[in-house]
Amino acid sequence: VAWSVVLTGATRVPFRLVAHCMVHQIPASSFMLPCMSPNETSVIPLTAGVVASSPGLHREHGTTETNSLMLVAEESFLCCLWSETNANCSLYTAGMETKKFTSSEVSSFAPQQTDLSWNIQCWTKGDLELFVLKYIGKLSLEDISTGSLKGNFMVTPCNGNGSDKYECHIPSLKLNYTYITWLNIINGVTLLQSPLMSVRPINIVKPESPLNLRLEMTDKGQLKICWSNPVLTPYPLQYEVKFSGNTTQNAWQVVEIVIETSLIIGNMLVGSSYLVQVRCKSLHGTGFWSDWSTPYNLNTEDVMYFPPKILTSVGSNVSFHCLYNDKNKMILSKKIVWWLNLAEEIPERQYTLVNDRVSRVTLFNLNATKPRGKFFYNALYCCNQNRECHHRYAELYVVDVNINITCETDGYLTKMTCRWSANTNTLLVGSSLQLKYYRSSIYCSDFPSIPPKSEAKECHLQRNHYYECTFQPIFLLSGYTMWIEIKHQLGTLESPPTCVIPADVVKPFPPSNVKAEITKNIGLLNVSWTNPAFPNSDLKFQIRYSVNREEILWEIFEVSNAPTRSVMIKVLDLCVVYIVQVRCSGLDGLGYWSDWSKPAYTIVQDIQAPLRGPEFWRVINEDPIRKQKNVTLVWKPLMKNYSLCSVCGYIVKQHTSENITWTEYVTSGTTYTYPWMEDAHTITILAVNSVGASSMNFNLTLSQQMSTVNIVQSLSAYPVNSSCVILTWTLSPQMYVITSFVIEWKNLNEEEQMKWIRVAPNISKYYIYDHFILIEKYQFSLYPIFPEGVGNPKTTDEFIKDRSEKQNDAGLYVILPIVISSFVLLLGTLLISQQRMKKLFWEDVPNPKNCSWAQGVNFQKRMDIL
Repeated sequence: VAWSVVLTGATRVPFRLVAHCMVHQIPASSFMLPCMSPNETSVIPLTAGVVASSPGLHREHGTTETNSLMLVAEESFLCCLWSETNANCSLYTAGMETKKFTSSEVSSFAPQQTDLSWNIQCWTKGDLELFVLKYIGKLSLEDISTGSLKGNFMVTPCNGNGSDKYECHIPSLKLNYTYITWLNIINGVTLLQSPLMSVRPINIVKPESPLNLRLEMTDKGQLKICWSNPVLTPYPLQYEVKFSGNTTQNAWQVVEIVIETSLIIGNMLVGSSYLVQVRCKSLHGTGFWSDWSTPYNLNTEDVMYFPPKILTSVGSNVSFHCLYNDKNKMILSKKIVWWLNLAEEIPERQYTLVNDRVSRVTLFNLNATKPRGKFFYNALYCCNQNRECHHRYAELYVVDVNINITCETDGYLTKMTCRWSANTNTLLVGSSLQLKYYRSSIYCSDFPSIPPKSEAKECHLQRNHYYECTFQPIFLLSGYTMWIEIKHQLGTLESPPTCVIPADVVKPFPPSNVKAEITKNIGLLNVSWTNPAFPNSDLKFQIRYSVNREEILWEIFEVSNAPTRSVMIKVLDLCVVYIVQVRCSGLDGLGYWSDWSKPAYTIVQDIQAPLRGPEFWRVINEDPIRKQKNVTLVWKPLMKNYSLCSVCGYIVKQHTSENITWTEYVTSGTTYTYPWMEDAHTITILAVNSVGASSMNFNLTLSQQMSTVNIVQSLSAYPVNSSCVILTWTLSPQMYVITSFVIEWKNLNEEEQMKWIRVAPNISKYYIYDHFILIEKYQFSLYPIFPEGVGNPKTTDEFIKDRSEKQNDAGLYVILPIVISSFVLLLGTLLISQQRMKKLFWEDVPNPKNCSWAQGVNFQKRMDIL
């Protein structure tokens, strides 16, 4: 016989369907579902004592009858839902009409009295993602068509595993919904349908087994067995713990049912070969026990550390416990000493005697662990009083978790970008980092702390080794408390939290439409701009400007508040191109400076009329054929700081002694030639630009009479090197007022233009800087300039080679007084020495008055000694 089974379910079934049909509640245990379809009328004895689980099966007076009979008509079948304590039965006719049995009609049936008998178990898997129905029966299943099913149904085929066991899997059920399920069984054209079964997935969950069984120690030195919860469940769990002294299954003994994830076992089991296992189920309501966890061996080592490994952060305090057995002999806690890395004994003041057998050491204000080769931890050793240490040790990992998180809100005030960087050299291999945050309703607390609830934010590593994540949308006035969670298999660390208010970290957009110009007449750098649209609060601005050249040297000008959105800045050079940029920030000092705006450039233009005219000189050439003198005026181009900022031409103005004036406009060049027709005339050259002509100018009077005046008595040229010549001169007494001197020089061996320079009238020495070839011959001329005209020049064409006449007269003036002083000192010394010698000599000559032999002897008369 070939049979097919399909599990069908419906959610949110209408009330009239539930009222018309018998619906059986699926229990949190295995149950039996027998079905009968006799060919003829039969009588089935019913034995009282089994009460139906459905509320509709109870009699009004709550009593049951015994030895009852139940009639089953032809072409009908009976299906019962069996469990360990009760049974629910329904009679199905050919028209699928259901008759509900009262408790007096309910009896327990032996499996051999039925045509079909199924063992069924239903549960929700521990991950809460899958509903499983397990069926055991002597049926061969075939696929059936479900096209005839209409309405809000879900149909799941049931798959066999090669024996008489079949499982039906329904994924993604809502845990708190109630589902109506039934089994359809087909053998050819015969259809058998089970009674309707009601199930709420949350009530039949079978959790996963507890994980990570381990030994830990309490602060009082008591040992406890600990474990971790399975995958997160939406309800509290209870746990069952069992111990075994050997590996036989019958030796297991259940000690206790607890609601915590640990059980204190004391020290009595330590050192034994006991095994321990844990399982769990829902604390309240129905549900299945999980499978037993993997056995954990309580057999201890010679030295036990609790915990064996600690992962902590810089600046924290940690404690280790030690239980020391030396050759099966327990060492008293007062005889235990602690060493760090076998190189440093930890002071005894950091020890705590927890009890006679357990010693605890506490390390304070820890520094980050420095890697030692392949080891990234500090080793902590528990030793005896003789400094004999066991080879086993505890591991201490100290990580620097001071990670700086910075955030900035964009100029549109719509998103906030946060960045942070972690030093990978100080992190343990296998660590993962994640930004966690919590948003409070408004503002930040003065001392941010990590809240119990938080959300994770995905951050991406950038090329600059920074992590970056974006919050969008944002609440401008909310406080975002953030920290970095560092996960490792040894534990989880958290960086110090920081709180950020998006409105306080705004980085506005830079100002736009920046313009820069040098104002006319005033000569100031005028900078104007347009404020960004956001934020609407007051802003402060920084303007940086520099001369536009290869090496930019910025100068900063700050404006606290600029309602006119422009500013005037005083600059030194008005005739160069300036590059200007502007940025802004909140006036209250919160947030960031914006990026610098796009650069703006000034244009060089005339600011005002030139400050003065050019310096000029004349060159007089004799024309013997025409018997006249031609005067050529030469001048130097006007510098920009005087021209402000360009020169478009020059005006040569001549004024004669007869008070006749005429002008000539020179558009290009720096020379002008004209014939000298008058005996005396005054020349003035004006510089002209687009604004006007210069008001301060140099004057030069040319006079035939004054050209014969000689007041320069001497002129000497001393070469210093190939780039400098010192020119000195002396003047004869004169009655004229000198306004300046003009020095001319040129190389006589080469055809080059004469060079000239105007110097002050109160000096007699001048350093000329030029390129000189010392073996060549140069001519130097000095012209005195009077208000009445130009005097007769003094000329020299030779360099003075005598090194005794130093070019630098200051050296001569320094040496000469030293020589004179030395001579006077030497002369005085000789005179004093002569007097002393004379005195000593005459002291040795005998006094004639005192010596008889000296009387009558003339000592002044020279006597030859024979």
